[in-house]
Amino acid sequence: MRRKRIMVVGPRGCGKTSLVNALNDYDGPLRRTQDTIYGKHTIDVPSAYIENTDMYKHMIALGQDAWCVLALVDQSRCPEIYSHGFAKAFRCPVIGVISKCDLSPENQPVCKRQLRGIGIEEPYFSICVPKGVGTKELKRYLLELKER
Repeated sequence: MRRKRIMVVGPRGCGKTSLVNALNDYDGPLRRTQDTIYGKHTIDVPSAYIENTDMYKHMIALGQDAWCVLALVDQSRCPEIYSHGFAKAFRCPVIGVISKCDLSPENQPVCKRQLRGIGIEEPYFSICVPKGVGTKELKRYLLELKER
């Protein structure tokens, strides 16, 4: 049986890889890639999978290796990238994460509305990985969720 991981999805430039590195306790240089990367605790899904609805089937297939999905929205810019009800395609819990929470605080209500629209219930986690904001709370929540 394969070990389940945390799948991280989101649009280009929203901070997926930075969050993945934090969740994997990796402190090395940021590595950008166009491939799906299986980390110690995570699956880093390329932004192309979320930006092209034809790729959703591949993302859903990757979801079979996940015990939860983190769906990121970028507070610094709020493009409508996810399809309505996107979270309902997964059999595991989908958690909403608002990245770059230190930028454009006026966009937070828009981000929350987007997360609700794709089918994710609260709590939502506002994070800024470079400043260490919200990552401890998210990790604690994930640990508690996994133990349930």
